[in-house]
Amino acid sequence: MKTLLIVLLIGVVFKGWIYRYVVTYKPIEKRTNYLIVNGELVNSIETKLINNEGLKIEKIIDIGLSVTSQQLRFTATKNYRDPNKLISTRTANCIGYAAFFSASCNYLLKKYDLDSIWVATPHKGQLYLLDINIHKYFKSPFFKDHDFVIIENMRTGNTLAIDPTIYDYLGVNYITLKK
Repeated sequence: MKTLLIVLLIGVVFKGWIYRYVVTYKPIEKRTNYLIVNGELVNSIETKLINNEGLKIEKIIDIGLSVTSQQLRFTATKNYRDPNKLISTRTANCIGYAAFFSASCNYLLKKYDLDSIWVATPHKGQLYLLDINIHKYFKSPFFKDHDFVIIENMRTGNTLAIDPTIYDYLGVNYITLKK
């Protein structure tokens, strides 16, 4: 029993590291980037900004993930992709999660004059479990691909990859891109 508890504790403490080591993401194509125009969505982001001056990219990612997981619930059904509509429906599949998160990040990047340095872009891609493409094992069109977000520093080329759907379920913020 002690061994099981220790293994579970290690799994919980190192879940992000384990996930990033076991699962990699391969981008296939960029998805549409949306501009936030919905007042309710703007307000949901702005309420997270109390005492946040001079935000850095990591804090912008944290706020974007927080707003996304607070406002959306996952659904496997077809749904809107536009975050300005998702704020009303409150349900989204991975495409909507990625669009909502990237739009939230881009809103904050613009607000803090970081949009000339960083850009968040939703991507359609595929997941690899221990270097094996898992999508070929599913017959359902729902599992043909998966959406996530790449945040790129346009000056240095540095990238950060985030899967807001996985964050909502597992609390894992950063993911690993396939080389």
